[in-house]
Amino acid sequence: MKDSIYLVLDMENDLVHADGPNGKAAYGEQVRGRRIIENTRQALDKARAAGVHIGFVRVGFSPDYRECPPESPIFSGARKNGIFKLGTWGTEVHPDLGMQPGDFDIVKHRVSPFYSTSLEAILRARGIRRIYCSGISTNAVVQATVRDGHDRDYEMVVLEDCCCALSAEEHAQSIAGLKRFCRLASSQDVVFE
Repeated sequence: MKDSIYLVLDMENDLVHADGPNGKAAYGEQVRGRRIIENTRQALDKARAAGVHIGFVRVGFSPDYRECPPESPIFSGARKNGIFKLGTWGTEVHPDLGMQPGDFDIVKHRVSPFYSTSLEAILRARGIRRIYCSGISTNAVVQATVRDGHDRDYEMVVLEDCCCALSAEEHAQSIAGLKRFCRLASSQDVVFE
């Protein structure tokens, strides 16, 4: 039997909470419009009921941003805007998702959760072969997770209605590009096994 994990990607306050810096901007509109928090919580409840492992992936840096690549187009704004600082409210998982003490907490310093994190060790230790995933944004962490997971021979399943990007167009393009590397499901129809 394959063991499975549901990875909830970058669903942290700086990105998805209505009071967070991105919650008041384009990401917030997409999160609310697509009901990302509610859909993700529904999927989490189903995964827990099925006995599937849960992992929350969070992007974060030390207070002095020592791990933050200074020339990175995607992370250059973190230091400037004071976001993604570990140990602060901004890098905590959104409270409505109900993170529990037994859940895996994977902190990353790049886009992919596989790069220089504990993820691979967790997957090997638990004999996990199937990864369900969702999060924000579809065209960054979700794509990186699916492609890296696929190339490491994991079966990848994306919960499409639990993902968003800065716009509906970016999200749709990202999902279209991922179809070759994963199965698509939704919080409504997913069967965790």
